[in-house]
Amino acid sequence: MKISVHRSRRAAVAVALGSVLALTATACGDDGSGAGGDKGSEGSGKGKIVFWDNNGGVRTDIWKEIIADFEKQNPGIEVEYVGIASTEYQSKVDTAIQGGGLPDVGGVGAAMLAGFAAQNALEPLDDRLGKSSLGGKLNEDMVKVLKAAGGGDGTLYSIPTSANNGVLYYRTDLFQAAGLEAPTTWDKFFAAADKLTEAGKNKFGYTIRGGTGSIAQALDATYGQSGITSFWNGDKTTVNDPKNVAALEKYAALYKKVTPAADLNNDFTKMVAQWDSGTIGMLNHNLGSYQDHVKALGVDKFRGIPQPTGTDGKRVQVSNPVDGLGLFKSSKNKDAAWKFIEFATSKAENSKFNESAGQVPSNNDAAKDAWIAKAEPTKLAAQALTDGSTTIVQLPYYLPDWNTISKSDNEPNFQKVLLGKMSAKDFLDTLAEQLNKAQAEWKQQKS
Repeated sequence: MKISVHRSRRAAVAVALGSVLALTATACGDDGSGAGGDKGSEGSGKGKIVFWDNNGGVRTDIWKEIIADFEKQNPGIEVEYVGIASTEYQSKVDTAIQGGGLPDVGGVGAAMLAGFAAQNALEPLDDRLGKSSLGGKLNEDMVKVLKAAGGGDGTLYSIPTSANNGVLYYRTDLFQAAGLEAPTTWDKFFAAADKLTEAGKNKFGYTIRGGTGSIAQALDATYGQSGITSFWNGDKTTVNDPKNVAALEKYAALYKKVTPAADLNNDFTKMVAQWDSGTIGMLNHNLGSYQDHVKALGVDKFRGIPQPTGTDGKRVQVSNPVDGLGLFKSSKNKDAAWKFIEFATSKAENSKFNESAGQVPSNNDAAKDAWIAKAEPTKLAAQALTDGSTTIVQLPYYLPDWNTISKSDNEPNFQKVLLGKMSAKDFLDTLAEQLNKAQAEWKQQKS
């Protein structure tokens, strides 16, 4: 039986909170673990806190370094690190919200924020930030993104750590050998993808993301080509605008023509590894994989530049992903947990984290550090976001249904588009129908 794609998370939330009431007596002991809806307590400011990393493995080493720094300066607090793969993180948090076992602190980026907040799992942080040494030190645009993503009421539920801007990585050695200019426009991008492809020799112009996380990348290419600068036209989404349909058709047609067939199931880790170890001309990913490319290729064989521009010289891209740290409401040691968040986003630690990740720091003082000028993709990304050349199409992270719609509901459909089993128009019409319904339900709930 097919489950309706128009389901709302409100029913799931109600079930989750009901489960919490039934489980509270057994699930929440003195260890600080809890479930969504628990009020928690400030605690003594000492003892043990648990931190869930939402990109475990990729960021484990740098987080352990930051934790060691924190414990050295706060000898009365112990931080237990739990690294969780990004593809598994949301489901693990949702399960803990319903059944208990939430951490004190966790990675909470813009894309998953509304869902957690709707389940009453996150502590509002506006007052804590206002009284903190971080006050006035954080990038205002990143704070605004997280406030907007939290459900539409302007409450801050996550302290930003970084912006992970979309980047077009390209192999400078391959481009030079082929006599190609940098792929700074969409026309140059498509021309290069064709010229660099020799499938018989296992050489391809591009690697497309067909597996987990494919929708945001596809929308980036779609809006980037169409030049449409708003996700909404009134209460209706623009995703299925005819210009976007044409753009997605052109982008999806790259699959197997100038890309490896394996791309159909590639998530970011497989896609990045494939690009680093092969002879593929271009890769769309974010700043987070920069250090992987440096290790694999050195700094002379590739560049990372902002997304291509249209023929008018203007760049349009979907939301600049902002990551952050959230304080779970069920924590029995909120005082110590907040100290950890403050420390992790202080100048020195925020700079250290983002230099390792190759991302744009949220701490304004950290963003002035010398390493940014040396990390070209980060430098160019930061410039593109501040020099007026780029328009950001804000994705509706505030919709509780957004993550479900953009992942489990439509990633399989996008694979059908790549395989020619579904048209780009049908795909975008289906996506639009779900989004319009979710938007109407959200507005009705707010009224």
